[in-house]
Amino acid sequence: MLIDIHGDIWTDVTVKRSLGEKDIIKRYHLDRFKKGGMVGGTFVVWIDPPHDERPRERFEESIKHMSAEIWENQDILKIIYNTEDFYKAVEEEKLAVLLGIEGLPFLGEDVEGLYTLYQMGFRQISLTWNEQNAFATGARGDINRGLTKLGKDAVKIIEDLGIILDVSHANDKTFWDIYDVATKPIIASHSNARALCDVPRNITDDQIKAIGQSKGLVGINAFNEFIHVDRDKRDVDYLINHIEHIVELIGIDHVAFGFDFFEYLEADTSSTFIEDPYRGTPGIEDISKAPNLIKKLSERGFSKEDIEKISYKNFLNLMDRVLK
Repeated sequence: MLIDIHGDIWTDVTVKRSLGEKDIIKRYHLDRFKKGGMVGGTFVVWIDPPHDERPRERFEESIKHMSAEIWENQDILKIIYNTEDFYKAVEEEKLAVLLGIEGLPFLGEDVEGLYTLYQMGFRQISLTWNEQNAFATGARGDINRGLTKLGKDAVKIIEDLGIILDVSHANDKTFWDIYDVATKPIIASHSNARALCDVPRNITDDQIKAIGQSKGLVGINAFNEFIHVDRDKRDVDYLINHIEHIVELIGIDHVAFGFDFFEYLEADTSSTFIEDPYRGTPGIEDISKAPNLIKKLSERGFSKEDIEKISYKNFLNLMDRVLK
């Protein structure tokens, strides 16, 4: 049983439904989820390039298509708000879907829009993607700009509502600004260790320790460019090196899977932020190959309980501590 705490699935749903297709998850992804043992995860709405030039309109399009997909596929999808819902979904053999948001550019300066997002069912939110917006600064923004005053207000509202706060994509200053004002656990849903792969989207050892101190989680990212700077070393074995490194720093209870797989993205979107056309990381090309990762974790000395914690128990524990 496995939970993926970061997937851009609604992007694919939006693209395909806008072209007149239906049942996108069932037709394109469900078999792969089953092969990988994935029982659910955080499915995020993200303002994908080139639509980031029109964030409000793209958000409305994404919500429309997401909502239709959910309504028409209640036989395979269950939106969850707590761990009780999760176990009901598993019992009913439906995907347990936590709704997430990756970046808030569509809100403009309307911080109270967070209350609307909560009422719409969103329970995991990051303030920014790579961009800088009214709330915070992403990995490709001004390195000297961090969390804004509105961003501080947003953190407070997110914590008051009981929404999981995600710091993946935040630049270093934003990360530390969030850490300074947050009073509840924070997660980096899809980031690896910068000590092993020095790219801005990965997080430093000090940031990893800070997440551990907040009693949060680091979600391991399967994207090859975040695994190793050497193209020949971008594979599942080096990905496990990241898991071992993070566990050594903050313990097994603070690691999860946030694979960030790319099969949900069109080439005109992914080409704006990756080096080469993406064909998957050898050994963990997509979620159907997750059993290979699990097998290799066992071979590297991770116990059955360790693997269960990383696969789903740690995230369920976090949900119990953060969601209301």
